[in-house]
Amino acid sequence: MASEEEESVVDMAEDGSDAQYIIAFDPLDGSSNIDVNVSIGTIFSVHKRLPNVDRLDERQFFQAGHEQVLAGYILYGSSTVLVFSLGDGVHEFTLDPNIGEFFLSNEKITIPESCTYYSVNEGNVSYFEKSDAAFIEYLKHDVGASGRYIGSLVADFHRNLIKGGVFLYPRIDTKGDGVFTGKLRLNYELKPMAFLLEQAGGLAVDGAGMPILDIVPTELHERRGVVMGSRQVVETYVSKKNNH
Repeated sequence: MASEEEESVVDMAEDGSDAQYIIAFDPLDGSSNIDVNVSIGTIFSVHKRLPNVDRLDERQFFQAGHEQVLAGYILYGSSTVLVFSLGDGVHEFTLDPNIGEFFLSNEKITIPESCTYYSVNEGNVSYFEKSDAAFIEYLKHDVGASGRYIGSLVADFHRNLIKGGVFLYPRIDTKGDGVFTGKLRLNYELKPMAFLLEQAGGLAVDGAGMPILDIVPTELHERRGVVMGSRQVVETYVSKKNNH
């Protein structure tokens, strides 16, 4: 197992020699929101174990996103929902706290084509690449999308998945040296969310416009910029990025 909160791979079993799968997860996404009672979540990603690599070797997690066999998240809000995909569509289950069981509440979710909302920390806009800042203006004035940003990836993602929209965390340059870097991690956040999106008809790309699911990580905690949501608006982002 690999966790966003742990520097290296974690051995979870006394004898895991026969384990067939590996899991990467973000145990508490949006943790800075706990004190103010805002929705938070858990994100998880499952791959098949590589047979010729030691089970505790971090190279187990150097697999492309399209090779995931399961991905999903749990959103802790006004209700607790589990959203996941095994590669056959995206399904939502809602917890009934009276009996402690999850019940199917939304089957084969499809993200709307329209971009109703955009979710981005606009406080960072001065650190964005010019093309990314321009794209946010495009969303506001040409698309007519409304800004909604919670600061919890799971919560922002879930709203956009259900209502239609795009989540952006572009690469930023906070040092002013012209080097733009991403913040969100491939293994724990981007790959599982991209898997869900594409199963729901959406699209996720990194800051250079490369599909997230095609990227093979070279570090356990590798980070990228990201734009993900309704397919048409993300494709427009890629087109504008390529022509910039």
